[in-house]
Amino acid sequence: MKKNKTKALRSPIEAAGGIVMRGRVRPLFAVVQLRRQKTWVLPKGKLNRNETALAAARREAIEETGHDVEVGEFLGSLVYTSSGRPKTVRFWRMQASRRPVAKLMDDVRAVLWLPLAKATTKLTHEREKLFLDKVGRQLMRQNGPWKRKSPKSATGAGRKAKAAAKRASVGTAGSARRPYPRGHAQRGEEPAPRSTEAAPFQIQSATRRPPPAIRTLWRLLRR
Repeated sequence: MKKNKTKALRSPIEAAGGIVMRGRVRPLFAVVQLRRQKTWVLPKGKLNRNETALAAARREAIEETGHDVEVGEFLGSLVYTSSGRPKTVRFWRMQASRRPVAKLMDDVRAVLWLPLAKATTKLTHEREKLFLDKVGRQLMRQNGPWKRKSPKSATGAGRKAKAAAKRASVGTAGSARRPYPRGHAQRGEEPAPRSTEAAPFQIQSATRRPPPAIRTLWRLLRR
């Protein structure tokens, strides 16, 4: 009997809990106050006999927050010594229902829903503060359901404004090109003077010789 008691005292403690969030625009994190110790902790508890860690995590979250929860991905574990025994606590991400569905269990005095920074500060144990801060920041970056998207109307207006600005910039950059034929002026602009200099590929009319009949007539007149 003594050997069995000694083995039980040295055996590790298995527990599970959740990082419970409420709301999607600006999520709040649940922290609970234990009635006896009056400490603020994350929702968690020991596994019952023949109970899986995932089932225990969901059960403890509902009992300690009073809200039904939707379980998400596994977030990690905390390993430390409690009463001289190694203790492992596994955590899952959980989304709480809008309204409570049950009363708080007797061991819980109160539950608070706080933003990440305030929830981290409220916790009593340093190990849970570090864990929530690290995991909470990852959830804020990865999931981000609280990031508001631009309304369709605003998006459409923004696209129209960008298109108008693009057309204006193209017109300014291409003003050196003359969109009208040579010799025609744009509205509100004086006609450009004609250049007396011929293009290099054009043959000037002064270099053309007169027809043979006219040359013969000139010869007759000179006599």
